[in-house]
Amino acid sequence: MRYIVGGVALGAALVIGTLASTAQATTPPVTTTPVAVVAPATDHTPARSAELYAPTALVLTVGHGEHRADTAVQRAVTLSCTPKASGTHPLPAGACSRLRAAGGEFDRVTRTDGTGACTREWDPVVVTADGVWQGRRVTYTHTFANSCELRAAANTVFAF
Repeated sequence: MRYIVGGVALGAALVIGTLASTAQATTPPVTTTPVAVVAPATDHTPARSAELYAPTALVLTVGHGEHRADTAVQRAVTLSCTPKASGTHPLPAGACSRLRAAGGEFDRVTRTDGTGACTREWDPVVVTADGVWQGRRVTYTHTFANSCELRAAANTVFAF
């Protein structure tokens, strides 16, 4: 009888040990995604990532309307700046150069100097940028009073 109780206890220990190791094997391991460390940008140098190529992929749109929500998109392009300028944008190298010079700040890209000779008609044009710029999430919207003001901004980013 003593051997039977010992055998049952040993069998139970083996079954419990097997179940515990099976449960550990089916539990997905916890993984962490490496995060790029971005140094703060100064006016002279663009932000740099600790990785070889920080992702840069944008969708740019131009459309008529007053606000992003009610804008009828007329044109849309893609723009990728790393490892080389590409996408459906007609001037990807120029657009990427302009964005790098502005440190990825779209407000600096869409700024006008006020010297353009545009009429004061209100026919709003909305430009948007969505995606990732050097590893940083971007959602940008700017409304120009009319298409003349958009052209007066003289930038290659939204020239498509």
